[in-house]
Amino acid sequence: MNQAPPIIAFTPGEPAGIGPDLAVGLASQDLPLRLIVVADADMLQQRAVALGIDLAIHRDPDRIPEPRSGNLSVCHVPLNSPAEIGRLDTENATAVLRGLELSVRECVSGRWHAMTTGPVHKAIINEAGIAFSGHTEFLARLTDTELPVMMLASESLKVALVTTHLPLSEVPGAISGDRIIRTLEVLEGDLRHRFGIASPRILVCGLNPHAGEGGHLGREEIEIIEPALDEARYRGILVDGPLPADTLFTPRHLSGATAVLAMYHDQGLPVLKYSGFGQAVNVTLGLPIIRTSVDHGTATELAGTGRADPGSLLQALGLAATLAKVEHS
Repeated sequence: MNQAPPIIAFTPGEPAGIGPDLAVGLASQDLPLRLIVVADADMLQQRAVALGIDLAIHRDPDRIPEPRSGNLSVCHVPLNSPAEIGRLDTENATAVLRGLELSVRECVSGRWHAMTTGPVHKAIINEAGIAFSGHTEFLARLTDTELPVMMLASESLKVALVTTHLPLSEVPGAISGDRIIRTLEVLEGDLRHRFGIASPRILVCGLNPHAGEGGHLGREEIEIIEPALDEARYRGILVDGPLPADTLFTPRHLSGATAVLAMYHDQGLPVLKYSGFGQAVNVTLGLPIIRTSVDHGTATELAGTGRADPGSLLQALGLAATLAKVEHS
């Protein structure tokens, strides 16, 4: 008997941005999953009208019909203030977070099989008085996950991070041998068990230019990173490094590698986004649930114009469905 398609929740994120555009556009997509959009149903209907899309919204989260053209299943999470296209509003920050909290609860309970997130506006959430550094850290707190690992994946490259949303001045102090080892264990474990890769090989960036140039450009490689990689090898993880980041992302080094572990956000992600922007997927590893996300921001200037590119969202939903099928098979 065929397995029923997995239920994937989509949180559109910032109400003033392109997330709602992408959500209503999904009603015309042939998806290999059962979709439920977690958002304000009235906002979605209004956005569909603005975009000239005929949309029928179903508000019963317990009955998710098979995908049909023009139909969208919605779990209604009301906004605090009516959303205006392109206009950020701190009043709606808590509603955005409520949608995330609800989706996490349903995924943890097993009623829904995975969640895919649209872009939130970090600054507007913080301006609302809520400390928020990103989805990765927020979902980790909701699920009591000690060490979430952020990874972006395109068709040709996977890049995970030791540190995520930190000021550059704080990165060296946040990198420790223990953090590197635990990050590698999470990365290697999820590549094996969720992605089905039997023997993942991971390339590890150094922190400093030229991976420290033998200590002349910094000693973190010698004192922290190299001992951590030796311990990781002792634990059976296939790692190469530390390697200079300016030459690691070349075909010669990447050939045969499964993923790259970068020390900080802007060390690895610009390369991946250059090679596959709009088609890459953000995956949070180490969580007890499956979470994928788009690789772009809120793009408020594109909201309501009909020019939002759904490529990254379709990739993120597709990966969420694939991982959910593996986990529940």
